[in-house]
Amino acid sequence: MKPLISILMPVKNAEKHLTESIQSVLNQSATNWELIAANDHSNDSTPSILKYFSEIDKRIKVYTNEGSGIIQALRTAYKNSKGELIHRMDADDLMSKNKLEVLSSALSKGGKGSVATAKVSYFSDGKLQDGYKKYANWLNKLCEENTHWSEIYKECVIASPNWLIHRSDLDECGAFLPNRYPEDYDLVFRLYENRLKVVSAKEVTHYWRDHEKRSSRNLEVYKDNDFFELKWDYFQRNEINSKRPLLIWGAGRKGKKLARLLNDLSIEYEWVSNNPKKHGKEIYEQILQSFKTIIKKSNPQIIVAVGQLGAKKEIRRFLNTNQLIENKDFWFFC
Repeated sequence: MKPLISILMPVKNAEKHLTESIQSVLNQSATNWELIAANDHSNDSTPSILKYFSEIDKRIKVYTNEGSGIIQALRTAYKNSKGELIHRMDADDLMSKNKLEVLSSALSKGGKGSVATAKVSYFSDGKLQDGYKKYANWLNKLCEENTHWSEIYKECVIASPNWLIHRSDLDECGAFLPNRYPEDYDLVFRLYENRLKVVSAKEVTHYWRDHEKRSSRNLEVYKDNDFFELKWDYFQRNEINSKRPLLIWGAGRKGKKLARLLNDLSIEYEWVSNNPKKHGKEIYEQILQSFKTIIKKSNPQIIVAVGQLGAKKEIRRFLNTNQLIENKDFWFFC
């Protein structure tokens, strides 16, 4: 018998899309699953919808969030789950009909010590914003090339409702214990930190719905989409070498934001820019240097905080030309 898959679903005032979302679970080609819904104190018709589905299919179980918020809802659902394999699903999204089957097959190939993921597709109740399209295309490219960990400091490299993992591996990585947002990116960083292997399927298995009430659009914990504090924490735990000089490249909005963070943390660094108008200027008690000074540094570690695609290509070309290696000598933080 195939292992039981526990699908964890935090739910908050999701009446508009919840029925369609649960129906996509019921339509799965794989049948050995349980859906654990944690109702986060909804004040719309969500509770009655959940009750209805739990009565028509005993694989669907409903609990009230023991705390408040998405992390606590995930903890509540996880605590009450029984599956050997764990999956997260959002209450406003849709599964492809073979989602669980595809992810299970990928995970079986990777075995213990791996996490399975696959491609995503965004859709919208209205006009889909370009940013979501770009993010989906980027995630799907990572799945094609299986290069998730090489991009980890740019953005969350695994879609939050599109992974499957062994319970024992999830526990080893701390599951949902950390009280840190964005909870999906933090979890993915912990998978990386624990050296889990990413196994990618090439099919689209998750349909991500954008709408005006989506949590990532409205909750304060998701407003800072640079997430430099989170990135820096994992960077200094997993990459930093105190014997090597640390450099920031970029003095635009993102570079300044990262510089302020490092100043607040009393981290020593040097700051370079490819904008000649800023060379020699003092910003936040740091003198901006030309990027060309990098070649004079002894074994530097460089964080690139530049968002423009064309500029990033030029930066990578310059660093590679000077025998500096990505994810060993330099990392892109955006």
